[in-house]
Amino acid sequence: MQKSKLTLYIFIALILGVATGYIYNIHVIGGLNKQISTADATIKNINIQLATLKDTAGNVKVLNAQKTILVNIRAADDATRDNKLEGFSILRDIFLRLIKMIIGPLVFTTLVVGVAKAGDIKAIGRIGGKTMLWFFSATIVSLFLGMVLVNFFKPGVTMHLPLPDSHLNTGVAQSALSLSGFISHIFPNSFFDAMARNEVLQIVVFSVFFGVGTAAIGQKGEIVIKAMDAFAQVILKVTGYVMWMAPPAVFGAITIVVAKQGLGILSTYAVFMGEFYFSMLILWLIIIFAGFFVLRGRVFTLVNRIKDTMLLAFGTSTSEAAYPNLLLELEQFGCGDKIVSFVLPLGYSFNLDGSMIYMTFASIFLAQAYGIHLTLAHEITMLLILMLTSKGVAGVPRASLVVIAATIGMFNIPEAGLALLIGIDPLLDMGRSATNVLGNAVATAVVSKWEGELAN
Repeated sequence: MQKSKLTLYIFIALILGVATGYIYNIHVIGGLNKQISTADATIKNINIQLATLKDTAGNVKVLNAQKTILVNIRAADDATRDNKLEGFSILRDIFLRLIKMIIGPLVFTTLVVGVAKAGDIKAIGRIGGKTMLWFFSATIVSLFLGMVLVNFFKPGVTMHLPLPDSHLNTGVAQSALSLSGFISHIFPNSFFDAMARNEVLQIVVFSVFFGVGTAAIGQKGEIVIKAMDAFAQVILKVTGYVMWMAPPAVFGAITIVVAKQGLGILSTYAVFMGEFYFSMLILWLIIIFAGFFVLRGRVFTLVNRIKDTMLLAFGTSTSEAAYPNLLLELEQFGCGDKIVSFVLPLGYSFNLDGSMIYMTFASIFLAQAYGIHLTLAHEITMLLILMLTSKGVAGVPRASLVVIAATIGMFNIPEAGLALLIGIDPLLDMGRSATNVLGNAVATAVVSKWEGELAN
């Protein structure tokens, strides 16, 4: 499939997805959406009443019984709605499963070849040091920009929300800040377990060890390198076949979002979404400018090359779906294969610029919505905590919300406030995913340039 045609097909899929989702929202599942909204509102009112009643009040049992009935009805309606959208979810899930099928073997084979060709530990350390320097700088800039712009726009100030019951649950699991948990997430118990769960960071760790060992055995390792290189070429060929599923997947994903949320969600949160996307646009300009400082005019060529890949990440709401195609584009752009195979997998755990800006923007937005004053010291502390808690969770569904849930409690911001974001998170995740792709592409090209591995 030619690149221009792929871009056109994905764009058409986006438009058709919005139109189909709107039709489904109005004519197919409109009644279910209303029932679910009514149940949610009633459950919320019951929770407020329960928070104000004493344990000994006679109405508590009645309210709890009503709540249980409503929760069951809502779950049944939600299941019925999912069944009606099952065909669209299948289109999306097939593509994402195929991509997940590719990522583990692709990361392993390309990284082993890249590390083995690097030749020695010193070269790997040098490349790794430059890579982490860029990642650390990009993370700080993204988090700081989100903090500055949310304080400038103040999107939550006008909401004046009352503090909710502290026992209310949003359904978003928290990711506790734990040194042992972070370390255990980096180092795999089993290579095959890491491959099965697509834990990219753990695969990277094993691949680095395997690649160093391959280089250390000298001429015998050449057989392994050739085999891995051939295997990687096969996986890349398979990637080309898988990309044929990208437009149907985008169509299915967009249809589901619009069918469930409706176009009204755009107007309801228009200000917040507009300010956040404007903030991401500024981040794009900063990333491109930083790339221009090193790559000069070639940074614009790079952005033009990866536009299809960014559009794919936008449409599917996951930068993971863009990984195989991004790897190909970077190599064709001229980045050294050993640099691409080393930097790009690390970037998917350590360099998620779109997710970073969202974390500070959304966390401080929730504080504003509840009228909770955060001092500059509080916000800087939050920034530093988010910098730590965000690493290594890229493979977790709704990863940004998970990290936010783990962090805001430290500043007495109600976790229940995440309910304000859950409804529009898929729409915001589109922009975050595309930004993550841009950030990792520029980072890989810059490190290639620093290492003298960028072909003209």
